[in-house]
This record gives sequence, C-alpha cells and structure tokens, in this order.
Amino acid sequence: MSDETQQCELTPSLDAVAALTPAVGDGPRADCVLCGEPTELPAEQAGATLCPVCAWQEAQRIACSG
Repeated sequence: MSDETQQCELTPSLDAVAALTPAVGDGPRADCVLCGEPTELPAEQAGATLCPVCAWQEAQRIACSG
C-alpha cells in the first residue's frame, strides 16, 4: 500500500464533532448509553442518547457493515 492511499480516521476530532452537534440551552444533560459521558442533549430527551463520539462510531459501524 502506498503512502498516497487515503484512509478514513477511526475516531473524529472533538472539534469536528462539536461543529456538527447543535447547541442546546443550559440544564442537566443526558448521559451516553454506551460510554456514560454527558451528551449535548437535555436530560428530558426521549430515547437512547449517544455522545457525539459514540454516535459517530455507531454511524461508521453501520456504514461499514455492508
């Protein structure tokens, strides 16, 4: 494999993830159901919440699953 072959990064930079995540008001945040880190979503958010990094990784798994 040559050095010119482009490859996807395995994890996004936090700045890139933050740029894609909508800002929400102040208040308690929901915890990520995979890693337990706080998310950008409010605690009242219905459904399974993921932090930006876990959401990105989950999207990569789905996209690469064929």
